[in-house]
Amino acid sequence: MKKQRCNRELLLKIAKRIKQLREEKDISQDMFYIETDIHIARIETGKLNITVSTLQDICNYFEISLSEFFMEIK
Repeated sequence: MKKQRCNRELLLKIAKRIKQLREEKDISQDMFYIETDIHIARIETGKLNITVSTLQDICNYFEISLSEFFMEIK
């Protein structure tokens, strides 16, 4: 049970960070989908466990590295 809670908390932190990056660039979820073919709305809810390759694609879109992405997650 504790492991599931930790996993859920991590997913929510990742989702929050992705949303933060998107909002900083003033990009709508629809525009992000059009430009990347990634349905970010489902990811930003924190309910979808995304793959590392999808996260890499998101980071590439925002022109940051995976390490930069995770530096902001505490």
